[in-house]
Amino acid sequence: MVNHKLEFEDNELARQLFGPQETHLRLIAERFGLKIESRGNKAIVTSLEDDKESVDLASRVMTQLYGMLRAGKKIHPQDVDLACRILDREPGANIGKVFQRDVSAGSPKKGVVPKTINQRTYLDAIREKDMTFGIGPAGTGKTYLAVAMAVGALLRREVKRIVLTRPAVEAGEKLGFLPGDLVEKINPYLRPLYDSLHAMLDFEKVKEYMETGVIEVAPLAFMRGRTINDAFIILDEAQNTTPEQMKMFLTRLGFGSRAVVTGDITQIDLPQHSRSGLLHAMKVLAKVEGIEFVTFDDQDVIRHPLVGRIVKAYDRDSGGK
Repeated sequence: MVNHKLEFEDNELARQLFGPQETHLRLIAERFGLKIESRGNKAIVTSLEDDKESVDLASRVMTQLYGMLRAGKKIHPQDVDLACRILDREPGANIGKVFQRDVSAGSPKKGVVPKTINQRTYLDAIREKDMTFGIGPAGTGKTYLAVAMAVGALLRREVKRIVLTRPAVEAGEKLGFLPGDLVEKINPYLRPLYDSLHAMLDFEKVKEYMETGVIEVAPLAFMRGRTINDAFIILDEAQNTTPEQMKMFLTRLGFGSRAVVTGDITQIDLPQHSRSGLLHAMKVLAKVEGIEFVTFDDQDVIRHPLVGRIVKAYDRDSGGK
């Protein structure tokens, strides 16, 4: 048996650290397979399997979260879950630096702060490079953070326009069966981009920007033949482009513009035997100066802790069959 006792000076902050009915302690204990008990402003971390490494990690999580509380930041269950995942992945990481506000990509409606080390790297790359590729699974914040950075750049007048685009690869010949004109037919495929915009700006502001052309949301085919200056351009779902489409998009970049390309190479919906433009670009552009590739993985997926438990339950059930 291995145990470690932690004592926190401020009783009220200790209570916040432990969470309502000790929910935060249970999250940490579940993550590392430990037993954690609280006694006033003290916490006792115990491993029945002599797992000193897990005890040390859990203690480090609690110590760093307490430091964040002392600095004035509130702690929520998702913060506890992410702190565990970050330190489990990089034991020497500083959680406070990952969560700190001075790297936020804020907007008037909502502040946005990176929740993982890869998200922080991604935001830094977008700031510093003219073109950034964000590659990884759904839920890692690739598009959401890119839109937040675009809105921030627009409001700071670093760019004059935002252009959001994605390939409508699912449409194909089925478009003819949908009601409305071409734009109305394609709009459902662009919905995730609208959702990200509305998370950053009030509905009326988005409407005003779109009516005046300050924000443009369009299918990738509409980019052909254009050169886009002084804009923040985002290509979403880039795994569903062909190499020709990807080259067409990348060469639209004009003076004063920057581009972000996002995609998940495990979710390619192109017809069989078609090459993905994203996979091709990763190979061709890997050493091109001014371009940075940031890769996310399942550790960067931001989700409610309950979702994680649900996924584990289904995994156990599948394994038992």
